[in-house]
Amino acid sequence: MKPSAQMKLAELATPALLLDSAVLERNCEAMARRAANHGVALRPHLKTSKSAEVARLATRGQGGGITVSTVAEADYFASHGFTDLSYAVGICASKIDALARIQRTHGARVTLLADRVETVRAAAARARALDASFRMLVEIDTGGGRGGIAPDDAELLAVAREVQHSEVFSFAGVLTHAGHSYHAEGLDAIRAIAETERAGAVQAAGRLRAAGFTVDTVSVGATPTAVCAERLDGVTEMRPGVYTFFDLDQAARGICGFEDIALSVLATVIGHNPRSGRVLIDAGALALSKDSSGAEFRSDLGYGLVCDEDGGAPLTGFRVAELHQEHGLIASNGQARAMFDALPVGSRVRILPHHACMTAAPYDRYHVVRGAGSGVHAVWGKTRGWHAGGPPDARVA
Repeated sequence: MKPSAQMKLAELATPALLLDSAVLERNCEAMARRAANHGVALRPHLKTSKSAEVARLATRGQGGGITVSTVAEADYFASHGFTDLSYAVGICASKIDALARIQRTHGARVTLLADRVETVRAAAARARALDASFRMLVEIDTGGGRGGIAPDDAELLAVAREVQHSEVFSFAGVLTHAGHSYHAEGLDAIRAIAETERAGAVQAAGRLRAAGFTVDTVSVGATPTAVCAERLDGVTEMRPGVYTFFDLDQAARGICGFEDIALSVLATVIGHNPRSGRVLIDAGALALSKDSSGAEFRSDLGYGLVCDEDGGAPLTGFRVAELHQEHGLIASNGQARAMFDALPVGSRVRILPHHACMTAAPYDRYHVVRGAGSGVHAVWGKTRGWHAGGPPDARVA
């Protein structure tokens, strides 16, 4: 944490990424209680925040293991002392060099993920050449349709055998992600997906144990299912991610309320357009993201909801209706003149993001506030991009 001399929001250049630490802490504590109530470990997915300071709060009272999605995240978190890492993207041989270097440099343990014999074989050949070893999980598809093996597929045992016979990989268990829960309508539907997620992972683990494999890890994870799961017996850990910040996408599904959203983007009003009835701000698609998936369930969210500079509840009827690269256009349900009066040129607003992961990704820091009306009391760093070691050196062709 880098302390700040209680900088005023008015001193920040915009767009700026704001993080309310009080809401963040509350969200982290609530998920830790859920994990404890279910008797499972919490291995938070840090792809949302990409921040060591957030990771310290999310793992407080936990085993310290985290989940990452990029080599850059693995390198960053390992360099900040988080050495139990699950790389929860299907492995390919080309990533082995960087991950092996992260293990060697930082004393980390990186757990990999695979769902095909050929993938395991190619990755093992590269690891063998580097004299590197890894734990490995087999990915199970419990309905998301992205990656993984069906719980009852014969390929499951074949992949596990390939891992076991590789000499460089140690078989650790199974992992699944119910990503389709983000598109489910209503909490009852999400509860049903949570049970399918749990049952599928447990079924796969049972088949493997019956075939003689030791299955230490049965891992499930998605924020909607973590919030809505009614039971997690047979599971050893869960890996929710966006719960640390929450966002409008989760609010649209009833997973959280607006008051649970810890992240916002501070923007400046740079113009009024009486012809279109729009207020222009200096936060566009790159600052906010163009994700509007929550519109499946709520059409009033636009690309973000508008709050006063000091925070608090969203302003009634105001939304970011349109995005260009560096411009956002705010619309209202009422008269444009009233909106222009409420948001004069030069004033500042906070935008609640539609998808926190996508919004936070381009930024290199968080300006940390604590509650509505507070100034910036800290600046927290984060990583971004995909590759280890930071940006490449500039070179003249």
